[in-house]
Amino acid sequence: MPVLDRTANAAERRRSLDTSPRRSRELRTIVAMVSVYCRGNHRRHAELCSGCVELTEYARKRLERCPFQDRKPTCATCPIHCYQPRIREQVRAVMRYSGPRLLWRHPILMLRHWLDERKPLSPFGTVAPERSGTAG
Repeated sequence: MPVLDRTANAAERRRSLDTSPRRSRELRTIVAMVSVYCRGNHRRHAELCSGCVELTEYARKRLERCPFQDRKPTCATCPIHCYQPRIREQVRAVMRYSGPRLLWRHPILMLRHWLDERKPLSPFGTVAPERSGTAG
């Protein structure tokens, strides 16, 4: 019986990732960064190499399980480091390479990511509530 509950919870988390604009945008950002990195470093143009696919899937799973849900900060400003240290270093390398290049390929996505990084965190480690009346 617990296996069914776990499966149902995973499906629910996946749906919430699809419906959460913030986490959906975070996933699009990491997929775009990995794509640029793979294209530039692994010379893959049509599809990602197996290592980059694994990294993207790992990031998706971490986003699905994020305890902050819709109030998720960017990973750089998050008080919880949910990535394994080895993978965190891989993501840093991807971001270091892709960040400047992605600014030209996906300027709106990068601007939104930059703005998300600047959202203040409350003292309790959660993203500060947004002001009412402002568009997100």
